Amino acid sequence: MAKDKKAKEQEKKVADRTIAVNRRGRFSYDIEESLEVGMELTGTEVKSARQGQVQFAEAYARVEPGPHDRPEVWVHGMHIAPYEQGNIYNVEPRRKRKLLLHRAQIDKLAVRVQQKGYTLVPLKFYFTRGKAKLELGIGKGRKTHDKRQVINEREARRDAQREMSNR
Repeated sequence: MAKDKKAKEQEKKVADRTIAVNRRGRFSYDIEESLEVGMELTGTEVKSARQGQVQFAEAYARVEPGPHDRPEVWVHGMHIAPYEQGNIYNVEPRRKRKLLLHRAQIDKLAVRVQQKGYTLVPLKFYFTRGKAKLELGIGKGRKTHDKRQVINEREARRDAQREMSNR
């Protein structure tokens, strides 16, 4: 019993190691739902990602038809820099990468994305227990006036915090 408790405490200490966060994704889209998905990476990509060489600038995910008429989810435009000692094993930095989900999850995503205005946005890339994970959000694009409203709300919150701390 005591060993189980210690193991759980130690597991909590080994926190998720966040490599990259797509702040622009949360700003440009109203994220309604997010889920954790695995990523299929090569060895040199994993080593490079552990060094923090990941960028989301124009990344997006799509549900595409796969073999045997089974849909697959791929992330496009995500940049993982080539590993310095990778030599011939390095792959193209902006190649599309397969996301690992259960079939029911893929079907659910496909239905949501077919609705007008919804898209899959990569939000966060991190490692959990040695496995590369991506937080994928389902959201609708914001209009310019919505973005301005979000900025104004954020500034109002900051000003209120500032006033409270000055008292």
